[in-house]
Amino acid sequence: MDTIETVQCLIIGSGPAGYTAAIYASRAGLKPVLYQGIQPGGQLTITTEVENYPGYPEGIQGPDMMVNFEKQAARMGADIRYGIATKVDFTGPIHKVEIDEEKWIAAHSVIISTGASAKWLGLESEQRLNGFGVSACAVCDGFFFKGKEVAIVGAGDTAAEEALYLSKICSKVHMIIRRDEMRASKVMQERVKSTPTIQIHWNSETEEIIGQNKVEAVRLINTKTNQKEEVAISAFFVAIGHSPNSSIFKDWITMDETGYIITTPGTSKTNIEGVFAAGDVQDKTYRQAVTAAGSGCMAALDAERYLSAKGIH
Repeated sequence: MDTIETVQCLIIGSGPAGYTAAIYASRAGLKPVLYQGIQPGGQLTITTEVENYPGYPEGIQGPDMMVNFEKQAARMGADIRYGIATKVDFTGPIHKVEIDEEKWIAAHSVIISTGASAKWLGLESEQRLNGFGVSACAVCDGFFFKGKEVAIVGAGDTAAEEALYLSKICSKVHMIIRRDEMRASKVMQERVKSTPTIQIHWNSETEEIIGQNKVEAVRLINTKTNQKEEVAISAFFVAIGHSPNSSIFKDWITMDETGYIITTPGTSKTNIEGVFAAGDVQDKTYRQAVTAAGSGCMAALDAERYLSAKGIH
């Protein structure tokens, strides 16, 4: 290895958790270096109106909010860089992180805030038409299909919430559910079932999304009868959950069976001393901007206390 840059605090990822950690770490004099990752600003950059973050009585656009977070972190002195963490080596007391497969950084403390990404069905047509009527964010893109028929796949609370959201702006919502029951909470199920513009297709799987340059229909197959049916739609929304962006840490950090990083309850501490985790990469329960920001604050405070106890300044 060439000469390695050594930093007190390295933050990997740049959503509400990463930027909040950077604000707190900067104010504590940790001179944090933050790498923004593959999606600078995280999932909020593909969100439109954010109305549930305190302090914005009129609401704010997700991308604008992340620009504000970044500006505040930079003003506090955080060193914000483009780049993706591609490998880690957590063997020694000083942690090493590879950036863009070309350079290594040594860090006395690391805050992982790499977030989570939407899951997809894995169809060729789904990827081909992504952005042309296929979306993993009904709240972001539903507006473009006002008054039209759309489909949504998923059976959990998020899918139910998004179906209800779409039902307010679209003429009809076809909800595609693989089994004969929903995973969503009882109250959400009742709301969906009592909404006249939502039609549930039970025991149905998506075989193909039809259309050349835009979504025109979806072909469903009944898992019990093998019968196929085509439903004319203008948009197809995927709401089957999220996957934490944690794969590069799997050989080092303790995770649950789905890849969410496990932290010591009430802290941001991982199983490796000096490595902390914040935001959606360790939170599969709440997954909100405000909870991610709160956990970013916790991670920075935990890192500051860790470095202070080690006498690292």
